Amino acid sequence: MPDYIQLLESKLSPNEKQALNAMTDVARARQITVFLTGGAVRDIVSGASVRDLDITVQANPLKFKKDLERAGFTITGEHEPSKTLYLRFGKQARMEISAARTETFPKPARPEYAPAGILDDLRRRDFTANAMALSLNEGSWGLLLDPLNGTADILTRHLRLVSNYGFLEDPIRLVRAVRLMSRTGWEMEERTKARYDNAKEEGAIGAITAVQRGYELEEIGYEEEPLQVLKALESEGWLQHLSPVWTVRSADVQGLERLHERYVQLLMAGLHPDPSAAQFRLLTAKLSPSQLSALKKTFVRGDLIAESNALDAEAKHLLQKMTAKDAAKPSQLWKLLHSAKPEAVLWLFFSNKAAAVQNKFENFFAKWPEARQKIPNAILQDMRILPDVEGYDELLDKLTFAFMDGELPTDETIRKFAEPYSPPAPPPPVIVRRSRTVKRVTEPKKPKGRKTAKNAAPSQNGDLSLAAAGEAVSPAEVAEKASVGKGTAGKPAAAKAGAEKTSATQAAGKSAVKPESAKKPEKVAKALPAAKASGKPTAKAKPEKTKTTGKVATKTSPKPGGKAVPVKGKAQKAAIVAKAHGKAGKAARVGPQPVAKKSVHPPASARGKAKASATTAHRPIAKKPAAKTVSRPASKATSGKSTAKTKSKPKKKSGK
Repeated sequence: MPDYIQLLESKLSPNEKQALNAMTDVARARQITVFLTGGAVRDIVSGASVRDLDITVQANPLKFKKDLERAGFTITGEHEPSKTLYLRFGKQARMEISAARTETFPKPARPEYAPAGILDDLRRRDFTANAMALSLNEGSWGLLLDPLNGTADILTRHLRLVSNYGFLEDPIRLVRAVRLMSRTGWEMEERTKARYDNAKEEGAIGAITAVQRGYELEEIGYEEEPLQVLKALESEGWLQHLSPVWTVRSADVQGLERLHERYVQLLMAGLHPDPSAAQFRLLTAKLSPSQLSALKKTFVRGDLIAESNALDAEAKHLLQKMTAKDAAKPSQLWKLLHSAKPEAVLWLFFSNKAAAVQNKFENFFAKWPEARQKIPNAILQDMRILPDVEGYDELLDKLTFAFMDGELPTDETIRKFAEPYSPPAPPPPVIVRRSRTVKRVTEPKKPKGRKTAKNAAPSQNGDLSLAAAGEAVSPAEVAEKASVGKGTAGKPAAAKAGAEKTSATQAAGKSAVKPESAKKPEKVAKALPAAKASGKPTAKAKPEKTKTTGKVATKTSPKPGGKAVPVKGKAQKAAIVAKAHGKAGKAARVGPQPVAKKSVHPPASARGKAKASATTAHRPIAKKPAAKTVSRPASKATSGKSTAKTKSKPKKKSGK
């Protein structure tokens, strides 16, 4: 059902949609069920263009003709026995509204009618492709009724009789079969073709009525390819029974071809005329006036005759407007042609051969539509004129007409023209400026659990902890070391200088000592693990006061404030690199085997340099002379290896 609703919306023209809505409004007001039936449903399902609308109601439409007229319909004819009205809505929509009924044929072509439901009405029709209906009622809109499986015959492109005696009961169906096959290209189903041939041989066509004859003749004028249908009917011999005077020889064949070309051009330009009236003029162009008058009298509906007779007057009136001052500009002429009656535009374009008129039509089809492509979208976007801006479509139309008339030669004129449609600029964005944050270097997290030589790390000041040497570290020593680091954190220059001065001493294997603190007791400094790893005896250092923090004593450079600045030496850096690679930890703990029972002393020059650097770098600031200390040998490492021993000169005994 949703598919057929979509087809209703897509296949019908705007005028036909309006007619369908107006009809359903009238039916609902009178509480009448209404259905779209016949050829309209066939064309919608098959995908063909809809030519007219057939409406079936379960009531007598002759009783509410006034309601239809008030809704905008024009009654062009009626057939009282079948209770059928022929209507027009707007310019193009043609419609038939009839009562749901059954038909019986006591004589050929002489049916008797009786009211019935919609399903019975579908079963009395001619072919299965025409025996379908779409509901237009509230609650079942778009519901397809197909009791005879007409959709299957549409898919196979076959015409199948609803009744086995259809051609004999109503011989006008012989003409309809040929007309439909000529238009659609379908073929008759095998049994239907056999019945068609039998009815043709028996001469059943002679029983048709005048009303049926006039209706079929008028339908030829509404065909999209009327000359093709006319030839098919003439070849089957049915045209002679419909009208002996109207033949293919009475048609202007070249005019019909040229009219078709003009019709296609108007469609491409956006105009949708109904070519039926113009086609009828050309199909009967070679008939005498008396013959044409006799032919027109047979028509059931008078709208085709009225429209064909009014074509010349409407085209003349349109030509006067086109040559007036009000249509001097291209934009004015464009608006005039789009607002005029499309059928009058088609006939003027076809019939008037003046060079000035044809030149205007050529500009209308070829030159003026190019103005739409000249719209500067980049300029409109720069002016913030986007499709969602109010009045955007109106601006595009105005720009198109201005380009047609050549009124916008430069970009400045375009901007000035479009300025009233430009929205105000948005407020500038608010920028919140944030202060620049200084990156802070935080201490790496210390490993949890018991600290050993494997998980020990260098301290913040670059010193090796006692844990690296395999000794335990107490919480008091950690706190004391942190207090020393805080006192020297603000003086990186002094620390750098001290590191440079002590580098020579540490390279020679001397143990670093700290100056004596005022509040701490004197302790013996321990030798660095680097001295063990070097394998060389350490040089004798000048006795100095040391400060023991529970970690390896480091060389410091005294400051005026009395605070000691730890210095990073090569040994400490070597230990850090060695720990990162997982190899130096073991080397720091074990160290190389010293030469057995041999004391290797550095050259005198080296000892002198080391002594001089140590004396210069570690000159204490204390007022009292430093007491001489004796550095004891460091305890052996966990590996059991011997360490280098450092001794100071013994104190001479007194003369006693």
